[in-house]
Amino acid sequence: MVEQIRGDAPVLVIGLGRFGAACAGELDRLDRDVLAIDESLELVQKWSERVTHTVQADAKNIDALKQIGAQDFQVAVVAVGSSIEASVLITANLVDLKVPQIWAKAVSQSHGKILARVGANHVIYPEREAGERVAHLVSGRMLDFIRFDDDFVLAKMYPPKFIRGVGLNESGVRTKYNVTVVGVKSPGKPFRYAEAQTVVTNHDLIIVSGTNSDIERFAALDR
Repeated sequence: MVEQIRGDAPVLVIGLGRFGAACAGELDRLDRDVLAIDESLELVQKWSERVTHTVQADAKNIDALKQIGAQDFQVAVVAVGSSIEASVLITANLVDLKVPQIWAKAVSQSHGKILARVGANHVIYPEREAGERVAHLVSGRMLDFIRFDDDFVLAKMYPPKFIRGVGLNESGVRTKYNVTVVGVKSPGKPFRYAEAQTVVTNHDLIIVSGTNSDIERFAALDR
């Protein structure tokens, strides 16, 4: 049985490199209670003004984790990436401390497999995901791109000509291309949910969903 984690549960972030600092800073901005730790006093001092709670500690040492109360957290993020051995050891320590939900950063597929076997609930590949996203953006067809684990994609783009000026139900975008237009943005207005009768104009942006291959095919259409 998977333990239900409260949406406002405090988060322990281990590692204050770029990824960990960005994660801790954003959680803090979202008013989540965050404790960020790093072995480097310099990094702890650097981020102490942006993250409410920062502590210098060596998370490879399980006793150090106990002293800062890691066992009381329901959610932990292992953001250490420079040392595979360190990230695996820290993850194992958190498993031993029975932290229910552990997110761990991986720098390679093999690293990710080790983290999962040790007990990480969620393995993150920020460099790979960023690289894939940039590849889609530099192609010039999409303005933004997010792919999820099951090959489900959300993309922001300009609409192809054939769906402009008619209702989405008339354009046949879903039946022809297996793609769903989920949102539309007109100049100067916020995004709105798309409906069957929504008419897309030459100046609009659209958000579409579908599989990676279907989105790629749709993005390649004449604009």
